[in-house]
Amino acid sequence: MSPGPAGAADTPAASGSGGIFSPPHLAATLTFTVVMFLTGFAALAVVPTLPTAARDLDGVSLFPVVAGCFVAAGLFGGVLGGHWADRAGARRPLALGMVLSVLTLLVSASSVSVWQLAAGRFVDGLAAGLVAVSVTTAIGQTYPEHLRPRMLALLSAGWVLPSLLGPPLAGLVVQWWSWRAVFYGLAALTALPAVALVLVLRRPVPHPSAGGPGAGGGPGAGQVPAERPPLLVAGLLSAGAALGQYGASAWDPRHLAAVAAGVVLLVGFAPRLLPRGTWRGARGLPVTVLLRGLTSGTYFAVEALVPLMLITERRVDAVVVGAAFTASAVLWAGASWVQGRVLQHVARHRLVTAGALVMAAAVALAVAGCSGGAPPVTAAAAMPLSAVGMGLLDPCVTVLSLGHSPPHRQGHTTSALQTNMNLGQVVVLALASAVLNACLAAGAGPLGGYRAAFALLLLPPLLVAALAVRARGD
Repeated sequence: MSPGPAGAADTPAASGSGGIFSPPHLAATLTFTVVMFLTGFAALAVVPTLPTAARDLDGVSLFPVVAGCFVAAGLFGGVLGGHWADRAGARRPLALGMVLSVLTLLVSASSVSVWQLAAGRFVDGLAAGLVAVSVTTAIGQTYPEHLRPRMLALLSAGWVLPSLLGPPLAGLVVQWWSWRAVFYGLAALTALPAVALVLVLRRPVPHPSAGGPGAGGGPGAGQVPAERPPLLVAGLLSAGAALGQYGASAWDPRHLAAVAAGVVLLVGFAPRLLPRGTWRGARGLPVTVLLRGLTSGTYFAVEALVPLMLITERRVDAVVVGAAFTASAVLWAGASWVQGRVLQHVARHRLVTAGALVMAAAVALAVAGCSGGAPPVTAAAAMPLSAVGMGLLDPCVTVLSLGHSPPHRQGHTTSALQTNMNLGQVVVLALASAVLNACLAAGAGPLGGYRAAFALLLLPPLLVAALAVRARGD
């Protein structure tokens, strides 16, 4: 299988299957787009609401647990959804994920304690892991290779409108009514489409390369069934991520012990859920999984630390930070569209290199923005510029990963991508935060600490740029 649209086998003429809106793919395209739109709208509306909810439930000190439960459960949900999709097709885990998305909103809306809110976020993370992996797997099972970049670009574009409407609408509802109304309203908004999705997914979707059931059924004829999912390992890995997040809420011996236990679990069990050779960047599938973790971790850390620095140290208005978030979503979608349409004949691994270098430039802007003489907009620009880099490289990493996977193992591959994405977010942000806190403890000053933390974030995208060539097809 060739690495991307540049191969002769990837041309539309060779496949003869039309575009993503052609009759064979129209139902699947519309279904997946609606799913990702609702997922994006709920995620972007809920996240700004969580601090108010934690405050009202007297759980501000446990807010890292509330936020971390989502990522920890996403690890488990991604593994469960990926292996389930390999064994029985992607439609069942996708449908379960959508149903759980509605239920978790109701659990969170009715919270009487911060621990119930955390439980709701945990179930939401499980649902998000199921949905994300199932949609990616279904794309691999449903579309020929030359259409996958376009479909991934369309899904990225589906986050544009939620990014424009979700946070401001949620803020108005919280201000005029209550944070509970946000959760109840999102549950009502998602319920009917979730039921419709379950009904639509009852119909099998043809597989593009084999006449088997594809997204609607199990593995095609003659394929080797996937092994049973390592749920115990995934559960321990999720526990490690949760312990790390809990430990970050304070720096007393109990919390430091939680951090140590989390590190032991992550180091001990993460390799069992990833392709062999992932952490040493072995050619083919392992390096693509590594690239996903490094890039998503860098982007997540930029989105977390840049706004924090701008608001607390540079005294930037929240509306400016909000505009940076909106610009990031729009530019991510735009860059993703460019790689899928304008640059479709460029080798995928070269676009990964280009995107990584753009991200490195964005981090350099964040470093420069930590200087008291630089205007705050210098650091604010790091967020949308890093989104451009992610829009260029992220769909390419997915396409390369699917290209290195046989059809009956694409669910396993997407679950590994999801697992390392979440691990990258936890680990890279933790390392950057550790550098920041160490500098503060040494008396370097807040801006000096942020400058050192952002300097550390230069390393992952530069490493991605160097390793991208290992991801190309043979």
